[in-house]
Amino acid sequence: TEDGIDLHASPGEGADVELWVFGSSAGPSAELAGRLGLPFGANYHVSPATTIDAVEAYRAAFRPSRVLREPYVVVSADAVVAEDDAAARELASTFGHWTHSIRSGHGAIPYPDPRRTPPLGEAERAAVEDRLITQFVGAPATVADRLDSLRKVTAADELVVTSVTHDHVDRLRSYELLAREWGLPRLLAA
Repeated sequence: TEDGIDLHASPGEGADVELWVFGSSAGPSAELAGRLGLPFGANYHVSPATTIDAVEAYRAAFRPSRVLREPYVVVSADAVVAEDDAAARELASTFGHWTHSIRSGHGAIPYPDPRRTPPLGEAERAAVEDRLITQFVGAPATVADRLDSLRKVTAADELVVTSVTHDHVDRLRSYELLAREWGLPRLLAA
């Protein structure tokens, strides 16, 4: 670095790696990214109540650098998109189970199959409600409109969207439907 500090990134050692700072509050991560003039990723899907504060803290602390002349904000969101709202709700119905599994120390994989998983119990649902309310679930236009509202409210330069579903095909379809709604080009699979 320009401060004489050696940085090592594995497995990207020697690559021209772009450094980003991610955070979910207006704390040290947002301020550090701003002071160093680096891009900042605000984790809406982790902490929706603090996202705007995090972005504002980053922008307030921002100092131009060799990397950026102006602040650059990315906001992350979980979204499940299907042909209609009901189908999307079905695909997303076990997100709470998956989140509860992670929080209870059982891990993230495998993601539960909505066709074979009973509804969450009241206590389990209460334990993951904060994550359930952060999901954007529905038909392409529904989700695109809600994500656009998130982008506007946070003044984000970009959104990072993840889709968590049981079947990989459903996840790819979710991305495809959202991309089509946004008018993005279709990319060929590798």
